[in-house]
Amino acid sequence: MTVEQTESGFFEAPLTTATGEFHHDDAAAKNTAVAEEASAELAAMLAGTSPMERMLLKAAAGAGKSFVLKRLVAEATQHPHATRVAITAFTNKQTRPLAISLGEVLGRDQVVLFVARGTTGDVPEQVQRVATVVDRAADIPHEALVVIATVAKFGAMGELRRLADALGTGANGTSPFDVLFVDEAWQIPHHLFDKVTRLAPLWAGVGDVGQLPPLEIGDNPWRGDPGYNPYRAWPTDYEDDPRTWARELPAVWRPAAGHLALWRAFYPEWKSLDCVAAPGDRAINLGSMDEGVASIWSQVGTGVPTLLEIAGLPQAEAADIDLPLMGFVEQLLDEFFAAETSLVSAVYDHDVPGRPAGSWQNVRARGDHDDPLVTILATRNQSVDDAADVVERLQLKYDLTDRDIVASTVDSWQGQTNGITVAIHPLNGAHALDEFNSAFGRLAVACTRATHGLLMLARPGIFDLLAEAPARPGTPFGEPGTRQLPRQTHARILATFATATIDVSGNG
Repeated sequence: MTVEQTESGFFEAPLTTATGEFHHDDAAAKNTAVAEEASAELAAMLAGTSPMERMLLKAAAGAGKSFVLKRLVAEATQHPHATRVAITAFTNKQTRPLAISLGEVLGRDQVVLFVARGTTGDVPEQVQRVATVVDRAADIPHEALVVIATVAKFGAMGELRRLADALGTGANGTSPFDVLFVDEAWQIPHHLFDKVTRLAPLWAGVGDVGQLPPLEIGDNPWRGDPGYNPYRAWPTDYEDDPRTWARELPAVWRPAAGHLALWRAFYPEWKSLDCVAAPGDRAINLGSMDEGVASIWSQVGTGVPTLLEIAGLPQAEAADIDLPLMGFVEQLLDEFFAAETSLVSAVYDHDVPGRPAGSWQNVRARGDHDDPLVTILATRNQSVDDAADVVERLQLKYDLTDRDIVASTVDSWQGQTNGITVAIHPLNGAHALDEFNSAFGRLAVACTRATHGLLMLARPGIFDLLAEAPARPGTPFGEPGTRQLPRQTHARILATFATATIDVSGNG
């Protein structure tokens, strides 16, 4: 691939940057302080010495919320006023990791994964080894401390009665569980959460306020109460409630330091948001990469989010189904893997969270890393099918696995982590802002998965679109973030990107 720099340099610097006041253990300590507050408050709620009935712990993407949730669950099970607790989430993909992490801490007999009838055999062996898996309430061991299920399973018709019959009541004397923990709480709409509220008298919701909800919010169909929308995230009803304790986790672990301005653009109303990774903690080792393409990957490796506009491509099938643009992505990634590129990370101390240990981790393709090195994200299934073809060809050519490179829709990838994200911008080729391409959560998920670098690609025209298209109104009812983004918010987010345009019309 031939890439030529202009006389003024290749990438224009972002309009908005952020360095952060705290890094390393100073930033991590801020999350620890909130976790300590949450721990003390939950203990007081269980003891009846606090008037609070609900706890909402808000986390930005990659803030380490799972660690805090696991801690709160473990402490609740040891409280003298708690017999057992329930944990719910929207998908099996969320409940299974919870069962693994808690089963490893509390023991297999104490942690139950409660699944849909007839699906116990579908649960991976890794889960079955560390947690008890059952599909009937009657099979839940009475001595179990934690029962985990999707909101659909807990909310099935008659399930509450079956759980009460099988387990009796918790220490509260009325409900089978003493606390209902909700993972990714802002992903669960009100009409689903309403079905599980009587599982426990106390609720503790933890999650990312900026992700995609399971159902996009439209006109309010609930005519009896204009302030209630069954399709919005359930915690939004309680954020200003006097019996709800709410806090934000003010530091993020996932992103490189150069992404901090982008993270802050997605959470502009937060009092503070800092990055555990300091400048220099994350890097991309480009190996033997040719100088031209290396100029692109070097920019991505700075940790500053990068937007690359590609001019001169053949016409696309549709705005968000762009095979020629995906072909350019394939060329970039072919060079990436041909050069034996690796991701470099500072290692942090096990005993003092966030403190540099003085050593480095170097991860490259065909290693034993858990998260993919590269993830290609797009919005439409057809476009992801094209990306999957790219992945298959690269895997065959370089002997790669799904731990090295994967493709996914943005919606399916929320909650995941990867080293480098290569994403087609949701507004690529668009002529107007609509409910789908301008959705807050879709853009937020695409931008906040990466630990080392974000490369967003699009055809030229996004900045003109944002300058000329009518602004869309924000979502009503005080939703977290603005799920239908007005153009000004898109512009605020893009201001954190380094940008460049390449014309490939002469590349044959």
